[in-house]
Amino acid sequence: MSGTGAKVSRPARSENSVGVLFGIGAYGLWGLLPLYFLVLAPAGPVEIVANRVLWSLIFCALLLTALRSWRPVLTALRTPQIVGTLTIAALLIAVNWLVYTYGVTSGQAIEAALGYFINPIVSVLLGVIVLREKLRPLQWTAIGIGVLAVVVLAVGYGAVPWIALTLAFSFGLYGFAKKKVGSRVDAVSSLSIETLVLTPIAAGVMLWLGSTGEATLVTEGAGHFWIMAASGVITAVPLIFFGAAARRLPLTTIGLLQYLAPVLQFLLALLVLGEDMPFERWIGFSLVWVALILLTVDMLRSVRRQPRLEKPTEPVSAPA
Repeated sequence: MSGTGAKVSRPARSENSVGVLFGIGAYGLWGLLPLYFLVLAPAGPVEIVANRVLWSLIFCALLLTALRSWRPVLTALRTPQIVGTLTIAALLIAVNWLVYTYGVTSGQAIEAALGYFINPIVSVLLGVIVLREKLRPLQWTAIGIGVLAVVVLAVGYGAVPWIALTLAFSFGLYGFAKKKVGSRVDAVSSLSIETLVLTPIAAGVMLWLGSTGEATLVTEGAGHFWIMAASGVITAVPLIFFGAAARRLPLTTIGLLQYLAPVLQFLLALLVLGEDMPFERWIGFSLVWVALILLTVDMLRSVRRQPRLEKPTEPVSAPA
């Protein structure tokens, strides 16, 4: 309060700082996901993803009820175009979740992290293929280096790094699908509809696992049950943090923060999980990082040349 009793408005820098904290929280939680999946042993990737879908739907329903925010969901469900687009997005994110969980639980978390490192490069490439966009020289250079990195890594792995490529392309296409919906559906409503679409499949998978005696949800004790049930919270909370960050930060800041998740995943795989990192993989990863630096420089240059734009309400750079 000032001496005259008038309220002093909060500085813009404060809002920006809050947005950065929310962004770090979102990408930090996504970066620590490998530890959560390992705690869920002996559950396999199929059961983990099925539970993630079912418990996420339950958590979203409770959240929407508490916030009295069902109207946007019901409005979206009455719009065939939105439902169709989110159905495609749901199938893509299901593939992404399944492959990522398989990568982490099978001792290939480094390759899974690689998928999210090369995702920005793949997104630029998809822009050329799908949207017929014209790329700037630095973007072409980054794509060329990215392709070279994949070749080097394929030689190093002795096979095509299909986990990384599947993660990068599935999430890149997921981003395009979500971009078509744009700001018409908020993050929680979108997640609710996507999990609703996947629920019949997830329920069928759980029934099948239960009938074959492979389900662990109720056979490994109360602790395992509740840790599995927490997947709904663990899925939704980073999305809520991301939405809060996106409303406060420009797209360039969000774009820079997104590298935090794969960096954490890479460090966890290397330092905590003890995965091997031969010399040829270091070369391949270094090439990917050079490509990302070029894309970042190009992005910053492009922003400086453009007039100031409004902050986006729903960027699509959130990981799974």
